[in-house]
Amino acid sequence: MFNAADLPDTIPVFPLPGALLLPRARLPLQIFEPRYLAMLDDVLKTPHRLIGMVQPVPGMGADAPLHDIGCAGRLTAFSETPDGRYMITLTGISRFRIKHDVDGFSPYRKCQVSWDRFHRDLGATEHDPGFDRPAFMKTLHRYLEDQELNTDWESLQKAEDEMLINSLAMLCPFEPEDRQALLEAPTLAARRETLMTLLEYALHGGPGEEVMQ
Repeated sequence: MFNAADLPDTIPVFPLPGALLLPRARLPLQIFEPRYLAMLDDVLKTPHRLIGMVQPVPGMGADAPLHDIGCAGRLTAFSETPDGRYMITLTGISRFRIKHDVDGFSPYRKCQVSWDRFHRDLGATEHDPGFDRPAFMKTLHRYLEDQELNTDWESLQKAEDEMLINSLAMLCPFEPEDRQALLEAPTLAARRETLMTLLEYALHGGPGEEVMQ
């Protein structure tokens, strides 16, 4: 487990639209662009092996500014394919706030970051005392049917609160800005409330449809 003192002031960042990593969750990625292959080689030489996942602001092009808040993941698994790609897994460690880009000669972006607001991320698994699980699962079931999505329903029902909420936040096909809202939720309860709102919004047709009470 990481302590706050173990976290570096500067990390490489991987801007990826629509990708969401949360603390204690796992994100599989395929790395093939030369600049990110270089990033991965450099990260493997560090003691912390951290990569910051962060979303670019939508609609701003290849060099888009980044959202202020991302989540750092530790490289916990990787394998190389015969054609030179890497299949990796990042395990979420802590969210961060970007202070500024770091100038340099590396082909990938690095940022100076602050971890100050996110000490909760380094602690134990979060719980959600106000979680009405039966009501949530009923809405989720309707959403999955509506979206024609298949899932391991038995595993979802058995999952602990944090794993359930965070896994759904990462896997459901939400828009990038919705994913950013889920990332920035300060607590598990706030993330669950945001997730429930997004599920209900999708079920009631999105913009232009009246939400039934």
